[in-house]
Amino acid sequence: MSHRPPVPVPGRRTVLRGSLLASAAVAVPAAVTTAPAFALSGRPSASWGVQVGDVTASSALVWVRSDRPAQMVVETSATESFRRPRAWHGPLVDAGTDFTGTTPLYGLPAGEQVHYRVTLADPHDPRRTGKPVYGTFRTAPARRRDGVRFLWSGDIAGQGWGINPDIGGYRVYDEMRRLDPDFFLCSGDNIYADGVIEPSVTLPDGRIWRNITTPEKSKVAETLDEYRGNFRYNLLDDNLRAFNAQVPSVVQWDDHEVRNNWYPGQILDDVRYTEKNVDLLATRSMRAFREYFPVTTLQGSPDERRMHRVVRHGPLLDLFVLDMRSFRNANSPGRQPDDAQGILGTEQLRWLKRELSRSRAVWKVIAADMPLGLVVPDGATDFEAVAQGDPGAPLGRELQIAELLRYIKHRRITGTVWLTADVHYTSAQHYAPERAAFKDFAPFWEFVSGPLAAGSFPANALDGTFGPERVFVRAPDRQNVSPMEQPQFFGEVDIDGGSGELTVRLRAQGGTVLFSKVLQPGRAGQ
Repeated sequence: MSHRPPVPVPGRRTVLRGSLLASAAVAVPAAVTTAPAFALSGRPSASWGVQVGDVTASSALVWVRSDRPAQMVVETSATESFRRPRAWHGPLVDAGTDFTGTTPLYGLPAGEQVHYRVTLADPHDPRRTGKPVYGTFRTAPARRRDGVRFLWSGDIAGQGWGINPDIGGYRVYDEMRRLDPDFFLCSGDNIYADGVIEPSVTLPDGRIWRNITTPEKSKVAETLDEYRGNFRYNLLDDNLRAFNAQVPSVVQWDDHEVRNNWYPGQILDDVRYTEKNVDLLATRSMRAFREYFPVTTLQGSPDERRMHRVVRHGPLLDLFVLDMRSFRNANSPGRQPDDAQGILGTEQLRWLKRELSRSRAVWKVIAADMPLGLVVPDGATDFEAVAQGDPGAPLGRELQIAELLRYIKHRRITGTVWLTADVHYTSAQHYAPERAAFKDFAPFWEFVSGPLAAGSFPANALDGTFGPERVFVRAPDRQNVSPMEQPQFFGEVDIDGGSGELTVRLRAQGGTVLFSKVLQPGRAGQ
């Protein structure tokens, strides 16, 4: 474990105060998913909880959602008692952002626990305020010896497996919260906008899975309000709201935020959709995404907004968050000998090379929303990720990854580790040139985890172009195994402040560590 100074876990009162109001949402989901009524008497309410995103050593971004127009005010303090709080005046939230808002915090102390509370005030009478909603987070350390520990996973409410009150909802979030990580990386598929949530599903053994349902989850999402409703759906869960109040997030997106296996320029032939232009659907989804997640690079002017970014978490860690969805070319058999656009696009690839070269962190963790060497089909002939099943020299999207791996080797960039989700099982792959068709790269590891609350699937085939060896895998032997039958998966990364060692643990819900790997700093290939 990291040699970090003991940091107090939020007191019971803090967590309860941050979630008590939110618990009403699950009790009456139909009520809270309807549009806010402007004629309601009373004060603004923040029953959807709070979130903090993209925390650094000195900054953070706080999120809240109101039930009506309100002025957002954030107070921070070094203590739970909120002696000598510092006030941050946020935006007026209204229907234009679905009553969501974010407030940036700057000048925070490094490596410290920050307590915060969000108050919503009537914009016409600031004295009329709702009950504060409480949260806490830890800023990134300024000193190497403090260490870093975070979790990652993805894939939430997929394949029709939603919030099941019979099993306590998304209990995996309560398990992750109790580990008290510095932050959580969600590697995409935060929602399944193309996945309908039915009231009940009969399992193969005859048991009944029950779902909390909402109008927006009764069909595929097409309108802005339907996408917003998909993001709201997960916030009906008590465990997730309590997790958000204690654990900062770093969030990226993938396909199911819009529609399965989508790519820019795609015209749908899916009969469930009346809107066939996927670019229009993606625009609506991205608007809802930035309304519902605190992501720093989505806060600027429209021409500046982007998902890919570097989140710097002290001397030990730079987290490179990729966007493998927005700039990709069309899914295809992937055999083209030239492919400059690839899965990242030319500009994002330049950005990634530049930022990797500039990084002085001991570890450069690359958060990819899709795996590199796992074959992910899209229909009978096309492929959805990088690999296309041909173990020979790089072709198609593999060309761009080969260029990146070559760059990392020749620039002598050490400490790169790849994390991903997407395939709904957990595994560890080691990539080495002696096993590969393409050999001009330094060995590296890729770790896969997930799902968090979705169906589990059998392991994908490996593509030999970059020489992957599957060192560990845990996956079911049939399609779409429910969370009631198969434990959900998440990963843990622990960077020790003394030795600089990075330990990856692949975890199953229930407290089991399935696999552990210790990587040494400054070495290529481990």
